[in-house]
Amino acid sequence: MQIELILLILSILFFASILAGKAGSRFGVPALLLFLAVGMLFGSDGLGIRFDNIGLAHMVGTVALSAILFSGGLDTKIADIKPVLGPGITLATLGVLITALATGGVIFFISKHWAGFDLSLMPCLLLAATMSSTDSASVFSILRGKGLNLKHNLRPTLELESGANDPMAYVLVLTFITLVQQGGQPDWWSAIAMLVVQLVVGFVAGWLLGKALVWTINRIDLDNVALYPILVLAGSFFVFAATFYIKGNSYLAVYIAGLVVGNSKFVHRRSTRNFFDGITWLAQLSMFLTLGLLVNPSEMKGVLLPGLIISLVMILVSRPLSVFVSLAPFRNYSFNDRLFVSWVGLRGAVPIIFAITCRAAGVPHSDVMFNIVFLCTLMSLVVQGTTLPLMARWLGVSAPPSESRHTTSADFDIDFPEEIKSATSEIEITADMLAGGNRLMDLRLPEQTLAIMVKRGENYFVPTGKTVLHLGDRLMVLSDNEQALDDTLQRLGIVSAEAPAPPKRPWYSVFFDDSE
Repeated sequence: MQIELILLILSILFFASILAGKAGSRFGVPALLLFLAVGMLFGSDGLGIRFDNIGLAHMVGTVALSAILFSGGLDTKIADIKPVLGPGITLATLGVLITALATGGVIFFISKHWAGFDLSLMPCLLLAATMSSTDSASVFSILRGKGLNLKHNLRPTLELESGANDPMAYVLVLTFITLVQQGGQPDWWSAIAMLVVQLVVGFVAGWLLGKALVWTINRIDLDNVALYPILVLAGSFFVFAATFYIKGNSYLAVYIAGLVVGNSKFVHRRSTRNFFDGITWLAQLSMFLTLGLLVNPSEMKGVLLPGLIISLVMILVSRPLSVFVSLAPFRNYSFNDRLFVSWVGLRGAVPIIFAITCRAAGVPHSDVMFNIVFLCTLMSLVVQGTTLPLMARWLGVSAPPSESRHTTSADFDIDFPEEIKSATSEIEITADMLAGGNRLMDLRLPEQTLAIMVKRGENYFVPTGKTVLHLGDRLMVLSDNEQALDDTLQRLGIVSAEAPAPPKRPWYSVFFDDSE
């Protein structure tokens, strides 16, 4: 196939996915689900693009997942996850194990009572292990993409769990692949030793290499500032690959490295984070498109009903069981909090990548496993992914938006480093504002607020107190903090000083106490 034709097909796939994601956001449909749907639409059972390269799909998924995990760590503040380290790590380890064992038992029961679906215990546990972790790409995308604001530290708990539980699931998958291929009795002590070694080495490697990456960024002094984000991206891939060769867990290492870098001071930090926002969406789009192309819906007919049963069991039984057991020691989570955490058991690309790993390793019945995993992922994104905001409101765990009520500075496109605790807003001059005089000093802005720029038509200029303002001018103001800026906007009559009404409590709160 000519390179021009490949690029044409890829560009059409990307355009179709972006447009589908744009349309789906209006109806609350996760963009990741639509990326999968576009891949399936263009696949062999759709418009006829045949893609069956397991090795390439595995490579794309692995590279994309490493970038997603690093970006997730980059955007996570350690101050936010410190209060939830205990529950987050417990969910990421014990929760994954409970999910795998409970789901594996159900799959084994189904296999013994379903014609054409006969698997022994180890393959059933392997299949369950591939789906035992929540997907970081799905959780980060849906929670952050929908701007869902949650009470009781639920959001950092869920993000920490989703970013840290892939290593545990990966070790379980590797362990069960080895046991299936050997066909022998489980050597649980070796499995536990491998788990501990991988997690410890992965954590230490991620931490040390993350520190080394920050040191390099601050001292390399590149002439072209556009190369700094690329340097960080190369560093994230180095962390992932180097940890693999020292027998550590690469997924954990790259997430920890992202945490270290994201919580350190380094040059061109904002441009790097903006760069990784784009890289994350590119990685997610590429990964889900590739996986969508790889699947053939016609092959799912034989596993449709057992796959649906397994999916419902994971949503309604395995995930809630693992959450309630894992969070039992932590009394600061209410019953409704635990129900919501149970509902955010999103499956996504990670289980499918693990299923591809099984196919690449030549595991018996891996094609059946892949189809079941894909079906369960679709069910999770459709049932859970589309209802997260609704479930948050229904359970009373959603909080009012924490963002300021002022508008963003779209026309000025000026931003400040996070270390500078300031707040900016863009104000359009109205007739009411000019009623007391048309000079800037007549607006009587508070002492802690400055007008730093005016846009008039297509021209920009820095004003003084004597600057005459015109109707329709756009004024950029800078305040010490969000509260000072809100006071300014209230004085100008742009926003009301009234506080928003508290959210209504759900109807069943008479039965369950969800007070803070």
